[in-house]
Amino acid sequence: MGPCFRRDDGVFCGHVLPMTPLLRAGAIAAIATLIADQASKLWLVFVFDLARRGVVRVTPFFDLVLTWNHGISFGWFQSESPMAQILLMGVKALAVIALAIWMARSRTWLATVALGLIIGGAIGNAIDRFAYGAVVDFALFHVEIGEKTLNWYVFNLADVAIVAGVAALLYDSLLGVPAAKAP
Repeated sequence: MGPCFRRDDGVFCGHVLPMTPLLRAGAIAAIATLIADQASKLWLVFVFDLARRGVVRVTPFFDLVLTWNHGISFGWFQSESPMAQILLMGVKALAVIALAIWMARSRTWLATVALGLIIGGAIGNAIDRFAYGAVVDFALFHVEIGEKTLNWYVFNLADVAIVAGVAALLYDSLLGVPAAKAP
């Protein structure tokens, strides 16, 4: 049969989690994030050919520029070694599993969708790491002050979803209805 767990809408036993409207919202957020992230990266790399174009100025403060992130968030812990990449993939897989469990136990719409955004973003970046050995980053915000240019980190849509998800979780935990505790 499998493990049983209790929710407000009943007791469930087995290996398949029932698709409640709340869980469906989180799954839709994860899938939409994953599709938008991968579509943007595939288009920029293979159709728009951002590598050949170099830096593409979109606005005075925003450029498209292709970078390959071999590290974790914000380029920390850069490493091209296969072992480091495998380790990062393992950590990411465990994080996605933990987040999915948390999402299944979540009791608020905001927290569930936020977790879906984080999961979709994490999977999107993991696909890059598996396919290319690095994460595709392309968005660069900057400001020019005098003759000095200050750049933000280069990022992608998965990163935006992860940051938005974390911000929504913080908002929900501090100001919203109490959500289920993380696993």
